[in-house]
Amino acid sequence: MTVKQLSMPELVDSCLELGVPGVGLWREPVQSYGVEATAKLVRDAGLTVTTLCRGGFLTAIDPAERAAALADNRLAIDEAATLGTDTLVLVSGGLPTGSKDLHGARERIADALGELGPYAEERGVKLAIEPLHPMYVADRCVVSTLAQALDLAERFPAHQVGVTVDTYHIWWDDTAPAQIARAGATGRIHTFQLADWTTPLPEGVLNGRGQIGDGSIDMREWKAYVEAAGYTGPIEVELFNDALWARDGREVLAETAARFVEHVIQ
Repeated sequence: MTVKQLSMPELVDSCLELGVPGVGLWREPVQSYGVEATAKLVRDAGLTVTTLCRGGFLTAIDPAERAAALADNRLAIDEAATLGTDTLVLVSGGLPTGSKDLHGARERIADALGELGPYAEERGVKLAIEPLHPMYVADRCVVSTLAQALDLAERFPAHQVGVTVDTYHIWWDDTAPAQIARAGATGRIHTFQLADWTTPLPEGVLNGRGQIGDGSIDMREWKAYVEAAGYTGPIEVELFNDALWARDGREVLAETAARFVEHVIQ
């Protein structure tokens, strides 16, 4: 999504040119290009699909809506398996229209995970609950902290359900470092994502994720937390940013890779 303006072949070519070894994919462009075609394209290029995003939106009360959500998540799990990634990122979903019951919404997520976890395990896929910043709680994700995500995940085996650690969503939370350690102790950090916090936020707030190094987050600090917790997997950069999407995608990808080296690795 950082460079969603690139076609799938352009994305793969750009990753190869820059020496980027893996790519986290989103379902919409994968479905547009074709799941099998994308799997072959990435596999033939020697790239790793690090994660597939996204499943989730599991808070519906209406039985038909709930059944549709579960079916779509099973499809997402199947797509992840076809692409060769072992991780499906879940954005849990916001409050249903007219509801103010956060507890009930979170319990419906747990119920859904009880159905989806075994299905994912059979296909070699792990579910990674991603807590989103509290500004998204009403419409997008009732899971706002790593503690809340782990309280859900720990009801299930770690090889079925874990968490996504995303700097953009948790950097403000003083308890997050301890929760990262908690997640690492039971092998529940299934992916680690980076985006910077820049202000002012845009209207609608969704596409406000800043380029690495442009904002307030110390990326090395958060990398140190996940490494201390035992995480050795891929690190993804996931930026939703209209200004970046309006630029040449190859330039944005090259810039992002350079910023990653400058602000995360060095």
